[in-house]
Amino acid sequence: GVWFHENSEWEGQRLSKFIVIEGLIGVGKTSLCRLLRDRWNASLVLEPVEDNPFLAHFYADRRRYAFPAQMFYLATRCAQQMSLQQGELFSDLIVADYLYEKDRLFAEETLEGNEMALYDRFASLLGASVAVPEFVLFLDAPTDTVLKRIQRRAIASEQVIEGAYLESLRDRYYSLWERYEAAPVYILNTDEINYVDDEKAQERVLEMIQGWLDGNPVEGSPEPYRSSHMRQLQLFA
Repeated sequence: GVWFHENSEWEGQRLSKFIVIEGLIGVGKTSLCRLLRDRWNASLVLEPVEDNPFLAHFYADRRRYAFPAQMFYLATRCAQQMSLQQGELFSDLIVADYLYEKDRLFAEETLEGNEMALYDRFASLLGASVAVPEFVLFLDAPTDTVLKRIQRRAIASEQVIEGAYLESLRDRYYSLWERYEAAPVYILNTDEINYVDDEKAQERVLEMIQGWLDGNPVEGSPEPYRSSHMRQLQLFA
């Protein structure tokens, strides 16, 4: 359910079920969120990508526009977290297409020095109360696949995104999953399950999500990343 993070102690009232769908740009997050909305009447909390007035400038000149682009996202995400906290969304299931903690991944990728320090000061002030999901589903796909999907989306500001940027961001995500303890993280390769066009794949991914929500995972669904990753580390220790 929706829990809230106050001053580093977990407390709060359980409200609706709340899950997070994460992943690189173009990997299929919004498509899955919309499937959950259409099939289960889920309320969506979506990143306002098109609304960021600095985004196109950022992709063209990252050094100059990183800070305002990042601060715009931080302010917007904080406003969305507050609406979650105040119970403004009425639905049995609330689905966000980003994890609040991931905002800093982009900051680490694009900011440095005084800008990073200033970002951290604002982030610590604004992020006092953060909704905690039942679980995070991280959608992944090979970089070539992601680049093809970005091309197909044909959003002008995204066409300058390079493979190296995506790979660096993916590495940061996996570093976050290794230390993220607030909720289970499941990783799904969207190259192998086409829920955009294939009805059977839609049913399969919905079954997986229902299983995780019920605490009774369906056979063949991914295990929590931390537990399977730790086991792999032990195997090679």
